Amino acid sequence: MIAARIGRQIAGAARIAVGALLLAACACAAAAPESVDGLGTLDFPTSTRLPAAQSAFVRGMLLLHVYEYPRAEKAFQDAEKLDPGFAMAYWGEAMTATHPLWNQDNPAAGRAALAKLGATPDARAAKAPTPREKAWLGAAEALFADKPLAERDRGFLAAMEAIAKASPGDDEAQLFLAQALLGVTRGNRDVPNYLRAAEISQRVLARNPQHPGAAHYWIHGMDDPDHAAGALPAARVLAKIAPDAGHAQHMVSHIFIALGMWDDVVEANEHSFALTVKQERAAGKPRLGCGHYPEWLEYGYYQQGRRSVARGVFDDCLHDVPVVMDWLAAHPGEHIHMEKTPEALQRYLDIERIAMRGTMLIETAAPDAAVPPVLADADAAGRAVGMDAFGVGYRAALAGDAAVARAQMQRMRAIAKQPAPATETLLHLTDYLNIGADMLEAMIEHRAGRTGQARQLAARAAANDDKLPFAFGPPFLFKPPHELLGELQLADHQPKAALAEFDRALKTAPKRTTALLGRARALKASGAKAEAKAAYAELAAIWKNAEADQPDLAEVRREAAAH
Repeated sequence: MIAARIGRQIAGAARIAVGALLLAACACAAAAPESVDGLGTLDFPTSTRLPAAQSAFVRGMLLLHVYEYPRAEKAFQDAEKLDPGFAMAYWGEAMTATHPLWNQDNPAAGRAALAKLGATPDARAAKAPTPREKAWLGAAEALFADKPLAERDRGFLAAMEAIAKASPGDDEAQLFLAQALLGVTRGNRDVPNYLRAAEISQRVLARNPQHPGAAHYWIHGMDDPDHAAGALPAARVLAKIAPDAGHAQHMVSHIFIALGMWDDVVEANEHSFALTVKQERAAGKPRLGCGHYPEWLEYGYYQQGRRSVARGVFDDCLHDVPVVMDWLAAHPGEHIHMEKTPEALQRYLDIERIAMRGTMLIETAAPDAAVPPVLADADAAGRAVGMDAFGVGYRAALAGDAAVARAQMQRMRAIAKQPAPATETLLHLTDYLNIGADMLEAMIEHRAGRTGQARQLAARAAANDDKLPFAFGPPFLFKPPHELLGELQLADHQPKAALAEFDRALKTAPKRTTALLGRARALKASGAKAEAKAAYAELAAIWKNAEADQPDLAEVRREAAAH
């Protein structure tokens, strides 16, 4: 459907002269590939006559391909300073202002970067000395036009379709088409688009095995459990291609987590986090223990059964929040992570703190575990505070504190009714809040003995979760609904029904250990002794280095070894 709409838009939305593009196709074949230590190799000839400006531009391009946006922005600005008439440098800086797969967009910054080249699109085009560069500038003009975001994204995709079609031998044209295909739905997985992007990227990587963007976009196109095995070759090389890019070190774990390869998930995020800390310290900045990489690292440790190590990651996050906030306030114009203002940084840190705390609350939940208070200092997270309500409510429901659990369930439903602000980047947050509220209500009803109603609520939550596009990474609400439904059915002595739910949970969260344990118990309760032993053995292998106090570890090892 999207591809059909794009086809209708190519002629009118981009307004690019295909004849001119054909003239540009030969320019790419004549240039020699350029490399930057630690970031990879690409071939992007430009009109600048200054080698230093070209080197800065290539560095910016390689960083842009691995989503190191602040570093890419600086590299492009360096190229502008070296050659103020360098049109593509301003194009590059503009491209750092939108992060489509993260649903982040700053069109004002993109337009401001382009405006440094010229006041109008015509004035800017006049400063691009080749048809090829005019075409690339035209794509950026479409992306940062004064139009709604969805229309701008479609215009950019149409422009890149035309450029890539006219320049089939230009790897950069092909890869920016792949990026446009991935980004046009702003983080919502459009499977045909994603697979097409992966196919394009795979072809480029075959031609240039040192191109980080080719491996990166191949991974993004297939980082779901149904397709992840097909991108395992890219996951094995991206970190080696770009060892100086933290995001490249992390990105490989998108494939590993989709395949339940927990040791690899942990290793990748240990590397990405350590590299980021090293780079922050080299720049005179404090460590930031909250963020995307620590969040995935914490989750990976819990899957390995290393609870105290996982808790240490979250404790570091809590310690670092006031330190980095104070540093940014004292250094205006700088950035921490990718945030340039205290307000934006606080919002990011509050959301990450909620996510990491939620993982901790669910992964360490037990009927006798303490019920924590809600976070009282995370207002900058906006409606994402509803995720914290789920974590607190889950712990309360498990402990039998119906009053607290019900209050948090009602809080989630109330937040879900609030209109989403323009700054909200979490996709489908309203849906997730309603799903989580149903899960809490199911647990409350089950504890009260209304087991049929409880299973219906959990089944509704699972069905509504199934309707949403697959979201990579740790579970958004920390507890997959099918897993909860399986646990309720197992408690109600329905092991075969529970087994089906655990299998469904494992389809979207492969080798998640809580679901594996539930599956093993359901098999045992069903009388499938051999299958149960194999399931326990699979979990025992994952927990080979689990800490001695990991709950259920003795059961898992005993059943895995049983004759």
